[in-house]
Amino acid sequence: MLKGIPPILSPELLKALDEMGHTDELTIGDGNFPGHTYGKKVIRLDGHGVPEVLDAILQLFPLDAYVEHPAALMAVVPDDPVETPIWDEYRRIVAKYDPRGAACFEEIDKWAFYRRTQEKSALVIMTGETALYANVILRKGVVTGS
Repeated sequence: MLKGIPPILSPELLKALDEMGHTDELTIGDGNFPGHTYGKKVIRLDGHGVPEVLDAILQLFPLDAYVEHPAALMAVVPDDPVETPIWDEYRRIVAKYDPRGAACFEEIDKWAFYRRTQEKSALVIMTGETALYANVILRKGVVTGS
């Protein structure tokens, strides 16, 4: 065990996060996300929701300050009546770690989200999240001296 590391972050996940460099992306998928179809590397965190995983990761993982939107949400498909209150929770979490807060996020089309995950995400984290459209992509920033 280590001090100061959120216990939700397994040794395998810590290693994968540490190996990522500036501009690498990761996708945190909800329970319905086809991570094994679109992910190069997949780590499962079944039994955990996206908000708790997002919060734990952002304690160690800076968002890219050199792009306007270092976080992406899967946009709701047109005419789908689904509500996405979990996105407000994501915005609150990101605001704890990045002064841009909600401005960090962009919404991208469902199929563009899948393509981006397949092409750019070094890692897909699969959760047990039951909220719909709860997927998020994060782009890693630069770790600076403390």
